[in-house]
Amino acid sequence: MKLKLDRDFSKYNYLSLDSANVNGLDDAASFRTVRNAMQIVGFMEAEVQSVLELVAAVLKLGNIEFKPESRINGFDESRVKDKNDLKEMCELLGIEQSVLERAFSYRTVEAKMEKMSTTLNVAQAYYARDALAKNLYSRLFSWLVTRINESIKAQAKTRHKVMGVLDIYGFEIFEDGDNSFEQFIINYCNEKLQQIFIELTLREEQEEYIREDIEWTNIEYFNNAVICDLIENNQNGILAMLDEECLRPGTVTDDTFLDKLNTICAEHQHFESRLSKNSKFLTDHSLPHSCFRIQHYAGKVLYRVEGFVDKNNDLLYRDLSQAMYKATHSLMRQLFPEGNPAKVNLKRPPTAGFQFKASVGVLMKNLQTKNPNYIRCIKPNDKKVAHIFTDSLVCHQVRYLGLMENVRVRRAGYAFRQPYESCLERYKMLCKKTWPQWRGPTRDGVEVLLTDCSVPSEEFAYGRSKIFIRNPRTLFTLEERRRACLEDLATLIQKIYRGWKSRTHFLLLKKSQVVVAAWYRRYAQQNKYQKIKSATLVMQSFIRGWKARNILRQLKYEKRCKEAVTTIAAYWHGTQARMELRRLKAEARNKRAVSVIWAYWQGTKARRELRHLKEAAREKHAVSVIWAGWQGTKARRELRRLKEEARRKHAVAIIWAYWLGLQVRREYRKFFRANAGKKIYDFTIQRIMQKYFLGLKTTTMSPMDNTWPTQPYGFLEGAHTELRRIFHLWRCKKYRGQFTEEKKSVYEEKLEASEIFKDKKALYPSSVSQPFKGDYLEIQKNPKYQKLNGAVDEKVLLADLVNKINRANGKGSPRLFLLTKSNFVLADQKTGQVKASVPLPDLASVSVSTQSDGFFALKLKEGSASASKGDFLLSSDHLIEIITKLHRIGTTAADRDQINIDISDEFLVQFKQDKVCVKFIQGGPKNGNSAACKRKNNRLLEVSVPSP
Repeated sequence: MKLKLDRDFSKYNYLSLDSANVNGLDDAASFRTVRNAMQIVGFMEAEVQSVLELVAAVLKLGNIEFKPESRINGFDESRVKDKNDLKEMCELLGIEQSVLERAFSYRTVEAKMEKMSTTLNVAQAYYARDALAKNLYSRLFSWLVTRINESIKAQAKTRHKVMGVLDIYGFEIFEDGDNSFEQFIINYCNEKLQQIFIELTLREEQEEYIREDIEWTNIEYFNNAVICDLIENNQNGILAMLDEECLRPGTVTDDTFLDKLNTICAEHQHFESRLSKNSKFLTDHSLPHSCFRIQHYAGKVLYRVEGFVDKNNDLLYRDLSQAMYKATHSLMRQLFPEGNPAKVNLKRPPTAGFQFKASVGVLMKNLQTKNPNYIRCIKPNDKKVAHIFTDSLVCHQVRYLGLMENVRVRRAGYAFRQPYESCLERYKMLCKKTWPQWRGPTRDGVEVLLTDCSVPSEEFAYGRSKIFIRNPRTLFTLEERRRACLEDLATLIQKIYRGWKSRTHFLLLKKSQVVVAAWYRRYAQQNKYQKIKSATLVMQSFIRGWKARNILRQLKYEKRCKEAVTTIAAYWHGTQARMELRRLKAEARNKRAVSVIWAYWQGTKARRELRHLKEAAREKHAVSVIWAGWQGTKARRELRRLKEEARRKHAVAIIWAYWLGLQVRREYRKFFRANAGKKIYDFTIQRIMQKYFLGLKTTTMSPMDNTWPTQPYGFLEGAHTELRRIFHLWRCKKYRGQFTEEKKSVYEEKLEASEIFKDKKALYPSSVSQPFKGDYLEIQKNPKYQKLNGAVDEKVLLADLVNKINRANGKGSPRLFLLTKSNFVLADQKTGQVKASVPLPDLASVSVSTQSDGFFALKLKEGSASASKGDFLLSSDHLIEIITKLHRIGTTAADRDQINIDISDEFLVQFKQDKVCVKFIQGGPKNGNSAACKRKNNRLLEVSVPSP
């Protein structure tokens, strides 16, 4: 068992009393109710377990018994009888058994720089055990109160009004006179509460009437300040003398305390004792010698002085405090801070009376700053029976509670009072002169308001700073008229708002119409421009064609002119040459005539040869063209001939194959019975294998395709399985050969995501078909994130939009999430400003749920520089990819530890100084099919995930 407890409660000394067993109570149901209440308030499961362990330790502590053991010096030393309960208690608290056992046997006393260790006898050991048990239980109760107040306190920064309920048990008086220290301090608290009741209901109200100059007749009442002074006076009060007696060196007993009371308080009119100097109580046999009596406002109470000193001391030895501080239990250091060896305080701890007096003082200060309202309960009889009233008991309660004086004050006074400013501000809409704003003094405004409302003058009175209204009906009438007026004002506000809303909607429609018209005009002008542009291009093409044709005609004309000039020049040159020839012939007689004629002749011959060569070149080019055309025609004819010949050869081959088959069949008819069976078998097997292999051609090359042709024949079973394995390995190798380094890295990330989330996270199957893109924001291309891109020095491995969950309300704020090899960055979505930059070595672990949500928590290492603001609770649509890349970076990095991935439906997140539990439940959120986060209390965020 975790708590090491037995079901039989009688085995525990602290529960073996008669009052431990109460008939009619279901302890199991009460325990379940307490556990459920702690869970609702916001207790973590670990905190509940810690509380139960401490309670079990207190029960185990009560069973520890001691035995005396004589030492050489003659003193007795206490030793633990049975160490089994001590061992189990030490296991529950996480403390070494030897340390606690020594604390029960020895006590260390320190004075300045000296230390002295003394042994404890059996009685002192039992006292130390009970003191430790009481301190454990008391401090655990105080811790529970503090923890509940912390969980239910308002978290808003603005201060709101708070309403609290204080349940006053009343005076505790035992009829047999067995009233001790506990009843004394309870009755002291009731005296203080009665005092503040008197001050706030009788004295304060009457003083307020006098202060406001309201006509008033003073009503006398009993003031119990003299009784409070008797108990709490710092010099001569009973509590002060009890503390002085506890701190006094020497022999201190309850009798010495009573003697001091008889000496100092003998003349007090509300103190009575047989041994006091006042002789009127010497013969009072109802007052025992070991008792004293105090006349409280509720009546006289007899207190037995036995146990006052011991209960007021309630001293816990420093050795036990230091032993408890050494425990590894999660709550022990919070419950025993004085046990810290580094902060040793040599002062004596405060007594129980002093602590209770200080607590009552804090309560009184708190009540004086509030506006209390009282509900007085009258006990009708002592028999706890309905419909029975004991007149004397009821009259006694009415008398000592001061209800008669209170009724007289209320009857003679005014039921309602309020400052002029508040009254005018609340009811100014009832009068046209004061609405909407009164310009003069507030009292004049209230007078005008009440006059206009026709309130009778006897129903109210004017004070210095307040208006006093006598009858509640007058106030109810004003409130009813105010409510009706507020309805009219609300109708007016609605009318004005609807008008403003309609005008705003009209202006928005008008603005939208202007925008739509501008866009339409732009669209129409663009269409018109395109039509004009198309028409211009057509006209340009026609003009360019017309110009080109004109230029062509001009060129052709110039060419013909050049040809005509050449012809004319040729004829002209011929004529000139002939004329020159005739001239030369005429001059043949001259010696140089022959040379000249020969030169002209050689020129003419050369020109003719040139023209002949040009003509031959032109003819050769024409022949080449004609030859190429002829060769093409010849090749096409040869191709058609070859195709025809091939078709004829194929037909001959087919006919020859049929003929050979016919011959073979005729030949085999002779030997059919001899060896035809083997041939037919071989042929059949060959055809079956051929058909089988042809059937395998339909298999795809995708490694994800698990389809395979069915096995046609039983004898192919082994080959069928082996071929399937070989083919799968071969196509996987072919498929891997197509991978680039980038694609290979993506598939490795997909494989790592499968190892992390498969069969663990319900969101994983839907992410398998989605490729890991990495940069979803296109941060390198988008000019909006240029500033953010410049702030990140390394390559961005992942950029995505996430929601940062706020602890206060559970709502998300959009953030840009950037991941590099050394850190991750959170930035504002609109401005791109970096909100947080965390190095990856500071990241301890990542927590996600097992369901189909996108929430994940980035937990930082304690003590790191980034852990000052706490962990990050985020949500993303690409959760699988983000966590896979984080885990992959931690795996590949050699200089840092691997990041742990915690997959659980309940985990803790550190927000600054507080730890908050994030719990995931199945349910239908109101906002659709996405997961919704809601703050349940200060220590619990609940995420509702849609059912699959």
